[in-house]
Amino acid sequence: MSQVRVHNFAISLDGFGTGEGQSRETPFGHAGERLHDWLVGTRFFKEMSGQSGGTQGVDNAFAEQHERGIGAEIMGANKFGPPGWQDDDDWAGWWGPNPVYHSPVFVLTHRPRPSIEMEGGTTYHFLDAPPADALRQVREVVGDADIRLGGGATVIRDFLAAGLVDYLHLAVVPIVLGRGVRLWDGQESLEDSFDIEAVSTPGAVTHLSCTRKNS
Repeated sequence: MSQVRVHNFAISLDGFGTGEGQSRETPFGHAGERLHDWLVGTRFFKEMSGQSGGTQGVDNAFAEQHERGIGAEIMGANKFGPPGWQDDDDWAGWWGPNPVYHSPVFVLTHRPRPSIEMEGGTTYHFLDAPPADALRQVREVVGDADIRLGGGATVIRDFLAAGLVDYLHLAVVPIVLGRGVRLWDGQESLEDSFDIEAVSTPGAVTHLSCTRKNS
């Protein structure tokens, strides 16, 4: 059966996956882009953005796992757009006419809308379903391909609570946000369900690889 994987999800030292005050101009609220400084310099990110160059160290080794074997992504409403995007019929995500996904993307929202076909193979589908039901519907589309759980923190928490995450890669960034949406709320004893390995980089980013036991 396909696996559910989280890749390149960055959190602060105090566990926040996004800051407070998300808006169209500030997708990560008061955190700005600080959670992702480690990623944007990698060769993987440069190539994905149509640029050349980039670093090839530990950060890049983790970053490039993002695409391998993935047939679709599941994301939450707040990753797809700022609060209130459901009232804007023209909103089609943060990523422009040719999004980075190049695969089906399933957006979990209590206010579904018709699917949106974008350039480059990305099609957004909108589901109002709890994690297990959403996962079942996505697996009917992608077959044996793995499914990337893209975030945000609330969606990842919900899938973890339902026991549906097979692999979780977190990049712990050396900043303290103090407010926003925390990943770890309600995740007591997560270590009982996952084997956890940590790798730190010279830039003080710690990559946590969490693999579900007996998965």
